[in-house]
Amino acid sequence: MAEDPKIAAKYITGLVERARKAQAKIEFATQEMVDGMATRIAWSGVRPDFATSYTKFCEEEIRMGYQPHKYAKLMTKVKGALRDMKGKKSVGIVEHDKEKGIIKIAKPMGVVGALIPVTNGEATPFVKAICAIKTRNAIIMAPHPRAQKTNNMATAQMRKTLKKHNWPEDLIIGIEDISVERSKELMSQCDIIVATGGAGMVRAAFSSGTPSQGVGAGNSVCIVDETADLKDAADKIMRSKTFDYATSCSTENSVIIQEDVYNKMIKELEAVGGYLVNQEEKKKLQATMWDPEKGILNRDIVAQPAEKIAKLAKINLPKGKTFIMIPETGVGKGYPFSGEKLSVTATIYKWKTFDDAIDLVNRITSFSGPGHSCGIHTFDEMRIRELSHKVRVSRIMIRQPQCLANSGAWTNGMPMSMSLGCGSWGGNSTTSNITWEHMLNYTWVSYPIPSTQPTDEELFGTIMDED
Repeated sequence: MAEDPKIAAKYITGLVERARKAQAKIEFATQEMVDGMATRIAWSGVRPDFATSYTKFCEEEIRMGYQPHKYAKLMTKVKGALRDMKGKKSVGIVEHDKEKGIIKIAKPMGVVGALIPVTNGEATPFVKAICAIKTRNAIIMAPHPRAQKTNNMATAQMRKTLKKHNWPEDLIIGIEDISVERSKELMSQCDIIVATGGAGMVRAAFSSGTPSQGVGAGNSVCIVDETADLKDAADKIMRSKTFDYATSCSTENSVIIQEDVYNKMIKELEAVGGYLVNQEEKKKLQATMWDPEKGILNRDIVAQPAEKIAKLAKINLPKGKTFIMIPETGVGKGYPFSGEKLSVTATIYKWKTFDDAIDLVNRITSFSGPGHSCGIHTFDEMRIRELSHKVRVSRIMIRQPQCLANSGAWTNGMPMSMSLGCGSWGGNSTTSNITWEHMLNYTWVSYPIPSTQPTDEELFGTIMDED
């Protein structure tokens, strides 16, 4: 039942007022103070006793994913986000260019409205909170209804840490009894929205009238060519595809394989737990995974083990198989397997020339997940360069497990984040991994300098003689 908008507005107004009062108390906190508190809040989330009970609780509440992987995700993303901000300036003068006479001063935005997805409800609250504290902002979190209690548990833990060190508890607030109306009100009343979640949520954020940092839908495509180490590629695809039962928007939704190594690669994928369906099984799977009338994904298969999906589809899945592979040739509306599936299912394509592979990536991501990401398993540097110039995605992972790499990993240089911008392709304002740096305003202080005006000859050279 929908909540009365007036009641929702009054409730959110109260939260925002509390957050503003708390934020005003730390507006001029020192760099040392905010770094210390961000570190303490991060530790409160990853200390093993809490992290174990918290991720178990999350799995039980949302009924998605796999607790050991949620624990690993929490440990990597929270620690990684903290590592990335260590020693970085977010207070006072952050840049001084004497030659240009420019000083940049970092300032907080105020109250951050954080939209938290159910698929990553365990790590996202802690990552966004330490980013807010690093930048001297307050943050109000709007969880997915299915992860309400998980969000309550996270915010309670962080508020306890704030109170212990005599910081205002209302720097971190969670919305209780979340509703669509309350989420909308938060988006209209906060100072900046950081939206992580489904396309509908992100569209709502961008249309709210409040400055927003949003993310796009994922539908990652992974290329395998004939130069690849097929065994290594299969292992990485499997680890990515099955991590937390594919809650990540970065998991490989399609694997496109060069035709000369197609059969060998399928065997390698089967050796690590893949099961290739036949045409009859494919029909059953499609009927199970999507509502045939509405065309929307069946929530009962989202982030579930392969055995459950196979049982629902009445497919006899051999023992030891952990992900399902679906052969496909088409892309677009009539081919739902070419879209994002949020499940341990991967669509398998075959390509002949590298131009075919690039075309497939662009067609698949244009249909679903524009601007998000792709990956490639190859040792051909020329192909890597060509791919990077011709595909319309924000990030390309080379010889890496996509869902473990896109948002930052200990073994790559991507910024650790739970929110991945997809640029104008995906309707976003940035192609970056969204971090604490996106929660700052800057004041530019400009001093006069000697004139830098060039002559026309310096600017136009011989171009002036062409007329």
